[in-house]
Amino acid sequence: MGDPVPLRTPRLFLTAPAPADADAIYEACQDPLIQRFTTVPAPYTREDAAVFIGSVVEGWESGTELVWAVHSQRALAGMVGLHRVANGAAELGYWASPAARGAGLITEAARAVVEFAFGPMRLRRLEWHAVVGNDASARVAQKLGFQFEGVRRQALHGDPPFDGWIAGLLATDRRTPTRWDA
Repeated sequence: MGDPVPLRTPRLFLTAPAPADADAIYEACQDPLIQRFTTVPAPYTREDAAVFIGSVVEGWESGTELVWAVHSQRALAGMVGLHRVANGAAELGYWASPAARGAGLITEAARAVVEFAFGPMRLRRLEWHAVVGNDASARVAQKLGFQFEGVRRQALHGDPPFDGWIAGLLATDRRTPTRWDA
């Protein structure tokens, strides 16, 4: 893919995470929910933030991992990424900093990334994965129109591994809110 592509929404600016974001990333990743429901290391160190920012450069260059820092007017609101981009598909992942939760910022940012994935990138399918019980993440995916596809037993990170939800969104799907009985 090459250089990171910035995205804008009415309330947000999405850019590749930069060294200036390291302290905010470190602070956000101290949150127990981020450590519980994402793949960030626990405990999360400032060095982890620096390594993460460096890996984003490599991901954009290879086109396989495209990650955006979500900036509101006030602060870092979270991260949104397209992971394991290959063969016309990718996984959509995101987290919200504690101060940004409940304001719809991550839904707004993820919607911009979905539009980028199905627009300029011409992907045909996005997947969403979450630890069973991560209802906040599921609400975002539902608002984006993802269709629930099932439970993957012991499929996600952890010791022991966690059961995981999976949902999909096709480029041809309507991107209207859905409701699941997960």
